[in-house]
Amino acid sequence: MSAYKRLSIRQKQIVWAWLFLAIPTLFYGLIRFYPTGTAFVISFQDWNLLGERTWTGLSNYQKLWNDPVFWKVFRNTFAYLIIGTPVSLVISFVIAYHLDKTRFMHGFLRMLYFLPFMTSAVAMAWVWRWFYQPVPIGLFNNFLASAGIPQIAFLNSTTNALPAVLAPAVWAGLGFQVIIFMAGLRAIPGSYYEAAKIDGVGWWTVLTRITLPLLKPTIVFIVVFSSIGFLRIFDHVFNMTTNNPGGPLNATKPLVLMIYETAFSSFDMGYAAAQTVVLFLILLLVSLLQLWILKGDNS
Repeated sequence: MSAYKRLSIRQKQIVWAWLFLAIPTLFYGLIRFYPTGTAFVISFQDWNLLGERTWTGLSNYQKLWNDPVFWKVFRNTFAYLIIGTPVSLVISFVIAYHLDKTRFMHGFLRMLYFLPFMTSAVAMAWVWRWFYQPVPIGLFNNFLASAGIPQIAFLNSTTNALPAVLAPAVWAGLGFQVIIFMAGLRAIPGSYYEAAKIDGVGWWTVLTRITLPLLKPTIVFIVVFSSIGFLRIFDHVFNMTTNNPGGPLNATKPLVLMIYETAFSSFDMGYAAAQTVVLFLILLLVSLLQLWILKGDNS
């Protein structure tokens, strides 16, 4: 205690700062770093949750490399990413761009767009699953039948199932992205638009030369946030394909669902941990890409 009294005010502030930071740092380490490190260790082991762990070296990764189901799931995961991210980005920007110019019932409309983001993903998935059912249950097929159009096997087709599952996932995230885009739009100084109006610049030039360039940090954030969400998609797929998770023929199965089934259906924790490590590395690469883009934006 006497040593503490001899410290300067600046040094005492540093000590207290580290004391306050120690608790959240320890908590974050226990719930993040320790499980992540344990997953890396288990990925080199054979373990069924009950027996002893045995070291198997790289056998789990070799099994992963030679597993055709994994590569199918890997392609599905990136299909969710490659299709979902740009589609959600464009739709959310168009909505935000026009909603920002709307004054009539602005708050109410913004609430309507944000409401799906606040809704339970499980409840939403089951509602959309009901929409996709065949006649006479499904809303979409009933509408097609009333127009004389043949029914579509939304969830039972290897071609249609993935887009059918992806649609509600995109719709659920639109509200959040719209709000972020609107915040970015309102952060742009109005003087730029006033100068463009005085110079007689057209709306397309204003959009491509002023709005989009100044929205780059916002776009980067939304792209990375959305990308991570689509890479980790699980709730919508699991609940919309409950009878055949990830089906038909693994056409909709993402990597997170494969990890879940491997761990808690097959109880092959080592193999599931190896899949988790692969997912972690993919997410890490996306995060590093974000840092690289942000660095390029600030240079």
